Amino acid sequence: MSSLLVLFHSSTGHVARLAEEIAAGCESQGIEAWLRSPDLGRESDYLTVTKDELRACGGLALGSPARFGGMSSHMKAFFETTSDLWLSGAMVDKPAGLFGASSSLHGGNEAVLLNMAIPLLHHGMLVTGIPYTEAGLAANTGGGTPYGPTVVENGQQKPHPHELELARNLGIRLAKLIKATQ
Repeated sequence: MSSLLVLFHSSTGHVARLAEEIAAGCESQGIEAWLRSPDLGRESDYLTVTKDELRACGGLALGSPARFGGMSSHMKAFFETTSDLWLSGAMVDKPAGLFGASSSLHGGNEAVLLNMAIPLLHHGMLVTGIPYTEAGLAANTGGGTPYGPTVVENGQQKPHPHELELARNLGIRLAKLIKATQ
């Protein structure tokens, strides 16, 4: 169970870029990271997640673009299939973190992160955020919240460096928590 499942949906590539940084941060601490997406019904550069991977992982990083303040329908549909994991307690006490992206500064980044926390809390997971000791949370451009790393696209072709640093540091934090809970 020494692995982090980085489960995400990315429409424009920004959420995927955060996912890759989270995975890199995790792997820098000796914990394997699995980059996966929910079944999108279309071709993807990433493998499709299985419930067995969710059951087997040591921790979870969950990411989605903001969709009217909530997670994408693809991600929500996947979590609606996990009642058997909830009934068995398969996810209880596993560490988890959240990340996301919006198209504008007021596009719902904090709302989507809080929305994604709900199924994880129902599963009994240990949801962590980003402490204010992270310098990127004081940046006055782009994204980043205490609930998790975010990207504010706002016409940007790539995330700001501090957005990527917050993602990498979340991966490091989750790896340490996975080690502590094993």
